[in-house]
Amino acid sequence: MGDKGRTDAAAAQGAWERELRGVVRGEADFSPGARALTTMDASNYRRVPRAVVAPRDADDVAAVLAVCRAHGVPVVPRGAGTSIAGQATGTGVVLDFTRHMRSLLAVDAEARTAVVQPGLVLDVLRAAVRPYGLTFGPDPSTHSRCTLGGMIGNNACGSHSVAYGTTADNVHELAVVGGSGGALRLGRGWSGAPAGLRDFVGARLAALRTGYPQDLPRRISGYAMDALLPERGTDLARAFCGSEGTLGVLTEATVRLVEAPRARALAVLGYPDESAAAEAAPALLPYGPLTVEGMAADLVRGAAGLPRGGAWLFVETGGATPAEARARAREVVRAAGALDAAVVTDAAGQRALWRVREDAAGTATRMPDQTEAWPGWEDCAVPPARLGAYLRDFRALLKEHGLRGTPYGHFGDGCVHVRIDFDLLSAPGVARFRRFSEELAGLVAAHGGSLSGEHGDGQARAELLPKMYGAELVALFGEFKDIWDPAGVLNPGILARPARLDENLRFAVLPRRPVAVEFGYPQDGGDFSAAVRRCVGVAKCRTAEAGSGVMCPSFRATGEEAHSTRGRARLLHEMLAGEVVTGGWRSPEVRDALDLCLSCKGCRSDCPVGVDMATYKAEFLHHHYAGRLRPAAHYAMGWLPRWLRLAAPWARVLNALARVRPLASLVRRIAGIAPERALPVLAPRTLRAWLRRRRACVGQAPGTASAVLWPDTFTDHLSPQVGRAAVRVLEAAGVGLAVPEGRVCCGLTYVSTGQLTRARAVLRRTLDVMEPLLARGLPVVVLEPSCAAALRTDLPELLPDDPRAARLAARVRTFAQALEECAPEWTPPYVGRPVVGQTHCHQHAVLGDAAEARLRERAGLTGGLSGGCCGLAGNFGFERGHWEVSVACAEERLLPSVRAAAPGTELLADGFSCRTQLEQLAGRRGRHLAEVLAEGLGAGRGGEG
Repeated sequence: MGDKGRTDAAAAQGAWERELRGVVRGEADFSPGARALTTMDASNYRRVPRAVVAPRDADDVAAVLAVCRAHGVPVVPRGAGTSIAGQATGTGVVLDFTRHMRSLLAVDAEARTAVVQPGLVLDVLRAAVRPYGLTFGPDPSTHSRCTLGGMIGNNACGSHSVAYGTTADNVHELAVVGGSGGALRLGRGWSGAPAGLRDFVGARLAALRTGYPQDLPRRISGYAMDALLPERGTDLARAFCGSEGTLGVLTEATVRLVEAPRARALAVLGYPDESAAAEAAPALLPYGPLTVEGMAADLVRGAAGLPRGGAWLFVETGGATPAEARARAREVVRAAGALDAAVVTDAAGQRALWRVREDAAGTATRMPDQTEAWPGWEDCAVPPARLGAYLRDFRALLKEHGLRGTPYGHFGDGCVHVRIDFDLLSAPGVARFRRFSEELAGLVAAHGGSLSGEHGDGQARAELLPKMYGAELVALFGEFKDIWDPAGVLNPGILARPARLDENLRFAVLPRRPVAVEFGYPQDGGDFSAAVRRCVGVAKCRTAEAGSGVMCPSFRATGEEAHSTRGRARLLHEMLAGEVVTGGWRSPEVRDALDLCLSCKGCRSDCPVGVDMATYKAEFLHHHYAGRLRPAAHYAMGWLPRWLRLAAPWARVLNALARVRPLASLVRRIAGIAPERALPVLAPRTLRAWLRRRRACVGQAPGTASAVLWPDTFTDHLSPQVGRAAVRVLEAAGVGLAVPEGRVCCGLTYVSTGQLTRARAVLRRTLDVMEPLLARGLPVVVLEPSCAAALRTDLPELLPDDPRAARLAARVRTFAQALEECAPEWTPPYVGRPVVGQTHCHQHAVLGDAAEARLRERAGLTGGLSGGCCGLAGNFGFERGHWEVSVACAEERLLPSVRAAAPGTELLADGFSCRTQLEQLAGRRGRHLAEVLAEGLGAGRGGEG
């Protein structure tokens, strides 16, 4: 393109942008960051939009369509962006309904209907109608973040479809803005149909009556034009469902609700293999189950607690009472012909099992050897009676192409999900992907099946629809779309006249050679691009409630995609691509999105594919500020171990000065600390000083230690009472302690601020100090969970070439873990109090708290700790500009649980950050578990020395 052509294109783009901004009352965002966040959904595909618009109402939608029709710009409606076939991406305007048009407008409990906007999240609807004893039947595994608009667009189903059917079965009426701009009300009958549709159907009755496969409960592929046949009641709403944004834009829906069973039981049935499980599934349908889900052993890794077998069916039953649900489950077991079976009736046990199933869309993206697997043939469906034979043929086809996959899914409906280890990075791999896709489409059609049984065709399968429907019917799909969308602006390239299945692959833009990075990324072969590719877009990080997990507190605080783990991963992907986000490591878009990442590490454990955004953030900050002046907080809090060491002799004086408000305000301003934050109080005597004096008073024979006490920076300088308490408890349990002779540091503050060169130097010096103790093979007791997590993960990943790093990481133990390992017969003091508090987010993500839970139980500390993140998260909550998000995180779970606690409840907080947040926001002092147990031992036990 010449200079004049570029000038004309820029002028046209500018005119279009001004016109669009002028007619939209919601937000119209043309920025690189907003566009980068929506280049992908949960599929293999990537298309770069020109703008993202968050409409406020149906009038905004109509205005956007009018401008886009005039300029020939495509429009793509988008909900949570969890579509697996590429239909939620586009090259024009992406309509984001999750910002404004996300309300539940009305509930009619008597009529069992609800009126919803397209951006309403399914779980929000279900929670709102639960008090009426009702629910919305379809429930995809993404129920905590998928939207009703997306479900209608894809005709989503979920695990309960054997009882409640597809979304189309549960839709009463739809309000739609058509491609021509008119407002349409779609229900039964021809009222609201676009001009010409009735004549189109009347002229093609024979093709519509004979062109669709029968006895196929999960036929989602193509357009449901047969729903307009007179003998089927001419259901326009049903015909619109599953149209993937290609016929019109949904603005409101009236959906049907169903009665929710008061009680549920889960029959878990074991079979020799998945084909045996599949063949058993149809015989269970007459018993009226709520689900018949199947999965094989190669998906359920670590299948402890499941019945014997190589594959399992999860059959849920309902009833008016627990006894009735249990009786129905046992009836299923008697009819199942299984190798082994179990009936699970407690809610916690059922949730744990369902979590395996719901996380499968993510866990299946990694093979047991950690190689990547991808969607694309995610949800084919065949008649349930054909499923066993189909699975055998499917496995044979995989083997023939040298591919691996892990099938699972809705066996009662004949629907199979699978991720396959396609090589989508090389030309030969992409060619094999196409050959396999073509042959699998033929196999599905030969079994009388549907290329899509749940997630829609999108770009992944629409090209192959002639194998299922034949050329004549597929040609009618194009005519059908043209009636609804004569200008062709609604999601072009999807369903009708589709793009090729091997175009627009999202991996094509990534660097072909590994990017130079600081961390080792051992699970990704040292390749940062591979680490970023881990995010497949299923968006578990977009859940509105933490539940028992942590991820992703910043998203729950702001509701912004840019502040979700997925959003940040998308921006890093686009940073590596360099097309939309062009600044590389200097990118302000990535920097701003990562700014509100708390580095809580929650995604490391809660993300089904183990995206580790805390590490990616540290990596980015290292490169972003290389050779540049950093924010003041990086120098103040990143170098905290050094400043605390220098301040220790002057602790009393500095504490007094910090109480002088003007001085404290000046320090906060210079150090980049939020003005709302109180400065931490320095300990008049450090833990190490106490230990030295105590050793001189008490003495300890050389070689008698059975563990090493790690004097971390926070415990040493800010909470030495925790260390003193831990020493008393460990010694009372008979655990002799050694202490490093020199100063040690886990490097956490340097890592979290991205000062990785400095972190590596600190860690190497620490390993030099620890080397004599490592040679003795003693466990290393780390009282501060964030330091323990840093030693367990950051240390070996920053120093993969130093074998001492892996040795130290392997020896790290929490306080409770050390007691279990070194003093298994010891009986802790019985405290006998209820507890409240929060498991430290780093402990949840890296170390686990099972040992702490067992220790609490043995000490008579009753009740559980909440999930989520306290919001302080080391330096995050202290930094200027983070106060509001920090408080919002604390207000999610921690502070409400503390306020609701009965008098006398023990407030547990093992982490310094958690204790600080509680003290500054709730005025309550939390204690480490060691302090509580030391108190239980009796005053003075162990002595001060």
